[in-house]
This record gives sequence, C-alpha cells and structure tokens, in this order.
Amino acid sequence: MTANLSAAVAVGALLAGLGVAVFGVVRLRARRGIATASQRATYDVLHTAGLAVTDTGSVLAFDGAGEHHKDQLLAAAARAVGTGRATVLAGRDLPCDHLDCEIRGAVVVPLRRDGALAALSDGPPAPGLVQAARETGRWVAAQLSLAELEGSRARLARAEVRALRAQISPHFIYNALTAIASFVRTDPERARELILEFAEFTRYSFRAHGEFTTLAEELRSIDRYLTIERARFGERLQVRLQIAPEVLPVGLPFLCLQPLVENAVRHGLSRKPGVGTVSIIARDAGAECHLTVEDDGVGMDPAVLGNGAEEPSDAGQHVGLSNVDERLRSAFGDQFGLVVETAPGAGTKVSMRIPKFHPGVRAGRAA
Repeated sequence: MTANLSAAVAVGALLAGLGVAVFGVVRLRARRGIATASQRATYDVLHTAGLAVTDTGSVLAFDGAGEHHKDQLLAAAARAVGTGRATVLAGRDLPCDHLDCEIRGAVVVPLRRDGALAALSDGPPAPGLVQAARETGRWVAAQLSLAELEGSRARLARAEVRALRAQISPHFIYNALTAIASFVRTDPERARELILEFAEFTRYSFRAHGEFTTLAEELRSIDRYLTIERARFGERLQVRLQIAPEVLPVGLPFLCLQPLVENAVRHGLSRKPGVGTVSIIARDAGAECHLTVEDDGVGMDPAVLGNGAEEPSDAGQHVGLSNVDERLRSAFGDQFGLVVETAPGAGTKVSMRIPKFHPGVRAGRAA
C-alpha cells in the first residue's frame, strides 16, 4: 500500500472535508429534530478525536488528536488486516504518558489486504461507532481502488504513447533522412530547412513529459511532418486545412491527431497513382471541438478494420488508429472514440470529438 501514498493522503483530506460537511448537515437537521440515527453515526465516526489511514508499516494520513498512539494503531491495523475484521481498542490498549491525552478508545477496520482506517474516540467505542467506522472504511477502500484504477489508466496511456512512438519513428525517420539527403547537393538551403523541420518534429514527438498537448502544438508538429513528406512526394501530395481559431487552445491527448495524418499519407496516398489530398478540419462545436482527417487515397476494407485484422503487407496500418481510439476513450469516456469511414478505393475519413473542458486534462508544453 506504500505505493498508494498519494491516494491515501487524498482520502485523508476527503475524510476531513466530508466531516465538515456532515457536521453542517447533522447540526442543521438536529435543530429541526429530524437527524437520523445513520446521520448521527456518520457524524460520530467523522468527528471522533482522530482519524488515521494506515498500511501495515506506516501511518499514511492522520487528522485530529492522538497521533502519538500511531505505534499501537499500526499493531492493531496489522491484526485487523490479518483477520479481515474490525478491532476495538479500549483505554487499557492505548497507554501513554501524555497527561492531557483525550484518547480513550479506537476502532480499527481493515480497508483491504494491506491497510486500515482507525477512528480514535474520547470515550469507550460504542456499537454505533464500530458500525459507522466499518461503513466509512468501505467508502475509503472504494476511493483507494478508484485512485489505483486512475493511476493504472494513466500508466497505460503513457505505455500506449511509447508504443505509438516506436511504431511511427522508424519508417518516418528513414524516409525523412532519405528525402533530406536527396537535396544536400542539388539544393543545400532546402536541405538545411528540412533538417531544422525534422529536428523540431522529433523534439515534439519524443518530448519527455505531458500526457496532453494543445491542438495548436499538434498542428505545428503535423505541419513539419507534411513539409518533409512534400519534399518526398512533390506535387503528388496536396494538403487542405480548415481550422477554426477558437479551438486552437483545446487540450487533447499527446500524439492524437498526428498518427491519423501519418496513416493518411503512408497508407492512403502513397499507394495512390497521381495526386492525392489529405484534409485536416477542426470545427468549433459549442462545448466540443470536432476534428476530421480525410484522404482520397486507396481506402481499406471496413470489415478488416473492424475485426482488427491486418494483411501481412499492411502490418502496423491500424495500430495507430486503435491506439488513438483507446487513449481518447480513456481520457474522455467511451462516447469520445474514433469514427472511421472507409471503403476500398473511396479514401478514408477519421473523425473525433474533443470536449473543450474536461477534468484532469492539462495540456503540457513541449520540452
């Protein structure tokens, strides 16, 4: 549970805040004579002399009086976790040499297999306090589980970004350097410009921090990518942009839009004879930003895309799409996944919706 230090501290703060709120409710309702037994029990456990969240080796969060009893609480926490049952401590179980100590008892309830919640009281623990402590313990355990889940999703998102970088970088780096090399003798100034664009592109793509970026930053990186690709394809690659200025500050998962553009060029247009066009559209839609990447390339079989299957020659083609889809859903909810419209010979259109404001989304700056 040591790995859950930040989660436990946060739960301790929540307990303190919840205690204040419950105190206000019970106090108000008591004046009206309608406070229930459940409300009073909740008040009792949240307004005991002290509250502590522990693991079997340390106190992770403490609020109120009685912190000098932490060693006794840790021993009781180990027993409670070992048996899976609440432990009630009387005054004789909590000896101390503090003359002004008000602690006369405690209830220690296991949270999960490695931690406990302790409610210290200034009198012998009553049955109502024991029951209320158990209920509060179940709530705290649920909060810790949610915190762990969020942490796991964040780690998964970081792993998916690393996988996406590994997928994109090898083929693009090779093609970019080949294109730059072709201009070294014939057009040294153009080669120099492309090297600078390539350097800025890789600097953004391999930045070390920030799970989120802004649409403006993502579009700047896409522009560098397309500048290098146009050096390869020449007039065969056409680009159409339609960007509403109002949505440029919108936060979105890092490397969310760029892989869609790379897929459009690499798998849609590079195989098409003659001229191909990739369109990038960002519209202001009230509380949301609507993004579309569309190409008029070779397209793909929707059944193959839906089944997640890939032909050997297309290895990696759909990985970027599934990666982006999963990260969008993880960040914003299942209703914000990708929408793909495609058919053989009909090009591909990939759309996404991004909420303009979403809890937990903080766009970082490129390193």
